[in-house]
Amino acid sequence: MDSKEIANRRLTLDDLAHYDEAAEVEFWYAREIQGFLGYKEWRNFETAIDRAVASINTTKRPGEHHFVMVNKMVDLGSGSKRKIKDYKLTRYACYLIAMNGDPRKEEIAFAQSYFALKTRKQELIEERMLAISRIAARDGLTEAERVFSANMYERGVDRTGIGRIRSKGDRALFGGHSTASMKKRIGIRDSAPLADHLPAVTIAAKQLATELTNHNIDERDLYGEKSITVEHVQNNEGVRDLLGKRGIKPEDLPAEEDVKKLRRKVDGDKRKLERESKGFPSEE
Repeated sequence: MDSKEIANRRLTLDDLAHYDEAAEVEFWYAREIQGFLGYKEWRNFETAIDRAVASINTTKRPGEHHFVMVNKMVDLGSGSKRKIKDYKLTRYACYLIAMNGDPRKEEIAFAQSYFALKTRKQELIEERMLAISRIAARDGLTEAERVFSANMYERGVDRTGIGRIRSKGDRALFGGHSTASMKKRIGIRDSAPLADHLPAVTIAAKQLATELTNHNIDERDLYGEKSITVEHVQNNEGVRDLLGKRGIKPEDLPAEEDVKKLRRKVDGDKRKLERESKGFPSEE
């Protein structure tokens, strides 16, 4: 999603916002933003709303209502009208619904960022979307590596062997540079996980190579350190070749901000939004 599309989406959601002057609350109608949050069918969107309601109920914030059900009359095209259910959603409610989506999708990352930030400046939205993208990529790699370790252990590879296989895979991806030498090359401390400082494209490359190895371990019934090493090295070499065709050398890309710090920033936005969000007053 480029800057122009982000700007268009932001302006559209700005235009769709309503304001309840009596309650002094900014809100959106659920049916008006359903598509922006990635839902084609109302029933599926309402299920996401129910999940979001359940999540806010666990915070035990009495007197605040972020989801208000309303009824609307809509034209059926034949001159008749029909009553349909809708919801008035505060910014916090919209954010919670967006949190049910897959953050690897740009539309979801945009929605999470738009509703999380009180000041919805273009550059802040773009910055947060990039952070969410790297966090999601890192989480995907973590899961792929967890499965990889389990697969290797079940196939007769001990902990030391698993470390050797991972190291050889890194050497293949990074043009002969080991994990340790890559840390030195990009200027991070020895104790820091390398993947926490890699750009999203390199994290995705590592995940792809790992997923390919996981697939072929099962598909080819590989067993033992030697055969799995050959497979993993070949997959990392293949991914490196693919990157090279696009002019990318993973070992030459600079380090980026620690994913752990990005995660703390994103979580901080959520806590700030929760503290500052004002809901509709309770009906007596």
